[in-house]
Amino acid sequence: MTNYSKEIIDKLNTIRSKRPRTVIQHILKHGYVTTEELERLYGYQHAPRAARDVRELGVPLLTFYVKNEEGRRIAAYKFGDLSKIGNYTNKVSGRTALSKTLKKALVEKYGSRCFVYMQPMDENLLQIDHRVPYEIGGNEDITEVENFMLLSPSANIAKSWTCEHCSNWVKKDKSFCLSCFWACPENYTHIADKKERIITITFTGNEIEDYNKLIALVGLDKAEETIKKVIKKYLL
Repeated sequence: MTNYSKEIIDKLNTIRSKRPRTVIQHILKHGYVTTEELERLYGYQHAPRAARDVRELGVPLLTFYVKNEEGRRIAAYKFGDLSKIGNYTNKVSGRTALSKTLKKALVEKYGSRCFVYMQPMDENLLQIDHRVPYEIGGNEDITEVENFMLLSPSANIAKSWTCEHCSNWVKKDKSFCLSCFWACPENYTHIADKKERIITITFTGNEIEDYNKLIALVGLDKAEETIKKVIKKYLL
């Protein structure tokens, strides 16, 4: 295991938030932590989010891959260049205050809704996210609200997982991210380097009865195919 300087250890030990501290302390002890260990040992079912918590506190993490006991390839995390570690105390005290101001500005500009699923939501449930992942774009100018987006918890999880498994996670091309659905769902050319398009359909109120009828008629696995056929017929 790598020996770290007392200065680095002291900086890492100032981190008290449970999830990032758990990741950091495991890596300090074992050299790295796998996604399976984060779930099995600590109950973190969304490992990329736990890693992101660490990175957003200014601690560089690298993603690499190992094989588990069954020989399956899984992701793992280890420290990057810790000489570039941020100042945790200053960073956090700034982020907390700015997050409230930034959320208010986003809600005023775009409304209280998830940017990806287009769902109106209680403002307290929405989460602020960088359009371009922090790991690729770094800190953005918080006075430019266009650099950020509001996401539902499920959309934030989906975005984190997809971005971390995208080829650009290594290339780190910011312009590539800005043409992706997960950064700019209002105007995109690809979805994590795939030539795809997404329309999210949400059934609410009396529409839920239509949804139930559709699933009863064709089954959940055929619902998307059926909707596409209806759209194609309508466009003819």
